[in-house]
Amino acid sequence: MSSSILGGRRLLAIGGVAMLAIAAIVAVMAISASAASTTIGVKHAKVGSKREKIGVNSRGVAVYWLSGDTTKHRECRMNNGCFQFWPPVKVKGHASKASGIKGKLGTFKRNGFTQVTLNGHPLYTYSGDGNRPGVVSGNGIRTFGGTWHVVTAGKRSAAHAPSMPPPGYGY
Repeated sequence: MSSSILGGRRLLAIGGVAMLAIAAIVAVMAISASAASTTIGVKHAKVGSKREKIGVNSRGVAVYWLSGDTTKHRECRMNNGCFQFWPPVKVKGHASKASGIKGKLGTFKRNGFTQVTLNGHPLYTYSGDGNRPGVVSGNGIRTFGGTWHVVTAGKRSAAHAPSMPPPGYGY
């Protein structure tokens, strides 16, 4: 083969690699941009024996809060193994909520990340849900110093914590 044909093939190969690199950079930027904000949305799901509107993260996975767990009194912590079962709902930028989610949405910094809160309660997903949209298997579990509640939408928002801790809590 002549050197001009080989040179042309090299040029095409280099151009193809450059195009792939640009596509990869654009994809990473799109993922980073979507991770910069978190929306607590609403989805219908079976909770116990009833079908309810629940709070979900940006991927449609059920979101929970733990009674007794607040930004000032943290029951679910990385060092007690809680995060392994109940991963925090994190945000890198702005947090927002869909209509139907009652209460005040906020954030706070912990362990090097920013976690989303609802009515002062940190929000989590549950590893037992398998990261599958619409699955709610963590509601009512009593562990890590309280009871886990799926965030619900509508008139009866479970995000409003009881005024008294559950029986046997912390004593």
